[in-house]
Amino acid sequence: MKWVAISKKTAAGMLALLLAAMLLSACGGGTNKGAGAEGTGEITVGSKNFTENMLLALMMAELIEAKTDLKVKRQVNLGGSNVAWGALKNDEIQLYPEYTGTVVANYYQEETGNSAESLARTRELLAEDELVFLEPFGINNTYTLAVTRETAEKHHLETFSDLAKVSEDMILGVEFEFLDRDDGFPGIQKLYGMNFKQQKGMDHGIMYQSIASGETDVTNAYATDAQIKVHDLVILRDDKEFFPPYDAGPIIRKATLEKYPELEEVLNQMSGLITDEEMQKLNADVDVEGMKEEEVARQFLIDKGLIEG
Repeated sequence: MKWVAISKKTAAGMLALLLAAMLLSACGGGTNKGAGAEGTGEITVGSKNFTENMLLALMMAELIEAKTDLKVKRQVNLGGSNVAWGALKNDEIQLYPEYTGTVVANYYQEETGNSAESLARTRELLAEDELVFLEPFGINNTYTLAVTRETAEKHHLETFSDLAKVSEDMILGVEFEFLDRDDGFPGIQKLYGMNFKQQKGMDHGIMYQSIASGETDVTNAYATDAQIKVHDLVILRDDKEFFPPYDAGPIIRKATLEKYPELEEVLNQMSGLITDEEMQKLNADVDVEGMKEEEVARQFLIDKGLIEG
């Protein structure tokens, strides 16, 4: 009887040691790629409801999955700026692509400066809400004015100031809203002294057709618009910096970054990665060629050598 009692105690001790070893292994033994003591986590990447923002969000998601152990849920095409911003602040998503000018001017109603000043102010303002703006992607999707290549060469146009000198002989065709907003044509007209022969308001899609057909000579545009590449338009330089910068970059919750610090290094691999011209082509691949956003985003990262094919 004494031998049996000792055997039970020994078996119980061995079982306890085995359970402890299994628990320790589950808690910390299987982590890698910086996932931390909590093991593989999950984050949600969101985006606004236009092609460029969705492409940038999908690039971030692909890169995170390739470089970390994190699982990434994609919530693209959420809606306009306020929808994505609200989802981030409510922790419904943990990061998404945003623009410095939108943060400073739209969300906090403050004056923007040049690119460096706006980036610094963006980070200062976001810190108050426990948010972080990482390194910009390289694109500045700001408002601009564009002309056909033929018009640019004929009149030797490179800047807004150049355009102002010959504006009396030209027809301006822009979005209806652009004609009336203080940060649109009225502001440009006052700063540069532009006085066009005629000013036409029209829908966004029609204004590109109009300049391509020669019905208008000048149009407003976003610097990374797909239609700029499609119609071979020339973007003029805003030499007096009327329009605020809209430098794109990842905006992420501070708590998420503290929980998964590896995300900063991973996402900063996209720092300065994309030029305005490259973004125009990526947008055109989707909007004009009909390619899927997921395919375009992934292939771009492969071409840049950031992920494997």
